[in-house]
Amino acid sequence: MALARTGAAANKTIGQKILRPRQQVEESLRAAILDGDVRAGEKLPPETELARQFGVSRPTIREALSALESQGLIHKVPGAGGGSFVQAVDHNALGQVMQESMHNLLELGSVSFAEVAMVRQHLEVPSVVLACENRTDADIAELKQILEGQRTRSVDDPMIRTLDAQFHTAIARMSGNRILASLVHALHSETEPATYVDINPEVGRTTFGQHVAIVRAIENRDPAAGTAAITEHLTYLREHLLVSEPN
Repeated sequence: MALARTGAAANKTIGQKILRPRQQVEESLRAAILDGDVRAGEKLPPETELARQFGVSRPTIREALSALESQGLIHKVPGAGGGSFVQAVDHNALGQVMQESMHNLLELGSVSFAEVAMVRQHLEVPSVVLACENRTDADIAELKQILEGQRTRSVDDPMIRTLDAQFHTAIARMSGNRILASLVHALHSETEPATYVDINPEVGRTTFGQHVAIVRAIENRDPAAGTAAITEHLTYLREHLLVSEPN
């Protein structure tokens, strides 16, 4: 029996992985943010103070903060009064990080608008389907109000861009899936038709009619019609891409 106990003790896991100083600082700060010890919008102590608290060098603190920034947990504000501030850790923060990353990729030419637009279509189809299932009367009233704003404006009115964003974002929100809504909002912000699509009165009339069809399907709780309408709409937009996409 003594031998058995000795064998069991020998196989017991009591050790933990030893992290490097930078990793230890990063893990500690991440835990403080996720546990709510430091809240969204709160400013972290200066690098010199963090270095003193952790007993490490300022370069080590700087590397840890850079890692947290890349993960979307903090953002840095330069200048007097600046510093490292905690980001909100929720679905909205996910959308913001996604949008910023996508914007940078498009600016650098690492990905094309067409690639992003295709992914957007694959997300907006289930978004409309779920909206057909989950929408309320208030949701339909909101969509119709947006349609009325689009109907009474010309394609060169600056409000058209805002209304289009409201339209697609509202539908994504009606899906009831906050992650899906955040991703749709982020992708729409970077594939804004008024920026990348050759908008003219004919295109404006066609896309408005497509919006009407999408709302009708959602109001009738008809996912098949909704799928067809949103697919037609986004495919049409891709077919009217500007010959030269912005760099």
